Amino acid sequence: MLTIIIPKKKLWDSKQEVFIDTKEYKLTLEHSLVSISKWEAKWHKPFISDDKKTQEQTVDYIKFMTLTQNVDDSVYELLTKENFKSVTNYIEDTMTATWFSEPKKPQGPQKKETITSELIYYWMVALEIPFECQKWHLNRLLTLVKVCNAKAKSANKKTNRKEMLSKNAELNAARRKKLGTSG
Repeated sequence: MLTIIIPKKKLWDSKQEVFIDTKEYKLTLEHSLVSISKWEAKWHKPFISDDKKTQEQTVDYIKFMTLTQNVDDSVYELLTKENFKSVTNYIEDTMTATWFSEPKKPQGPQKKETITSELIYYWMVALEIPFECQKWHLNRLLTLVKVCNAKAKSANKKTNRKEMLSKNAELNAARRKKLGTSG
C-alpha cells in the first residue's frame, strides 16, 4: 500500500476573483489487479502495455487505486509532481525478494502476448491462486503466477521422468523374462 499526501494549497478562483485555501489530503492507494480491471473497463485497452498513458488516463488509474473512501474528484486535480513520482515508483517496485534468472532471449522482433486483467484472472484460476490475491500489489501477484507456473512445469518434468523410468523397468523385466536371464 502507498500513502500519499496532497499538500494544502492557495488557489485563485477567477470566477469569484478570490483566493481559495485547499486542505491537505491523505490518500491510500493499491496497485492491484482490481484497480487494473476497473481502468480497463473504462478505457477498453490493456493497462499493461508499452503505450504511453495520457494525463487523464493516469489520474483515472490513481482514482481506481484509491482505497480511501469518499474522495471528491476535485482532489485529484491537486496532485503534485512528487505525488505522481511516488505513484510511479510504487507501481514499478517489485514488492518481492523473489527473482528469476531469465534465459537469453533470441534477438530480433518478438511477438508479445497482450496481457489484460482477464488473462491474469485466467492464470489465477489455472494455477489455483486464491482470488484474495487480486488485491495484492500487481507485481507481487505476477511473481506468484511465475513461481506457480515454474513449479508446475518442474512437477510435470519429474512426473515424466518417473513415467520414463517405470516404463524402462517394465521393458527390462519383459526382456529378462523373454531371454531367461537375471540381469
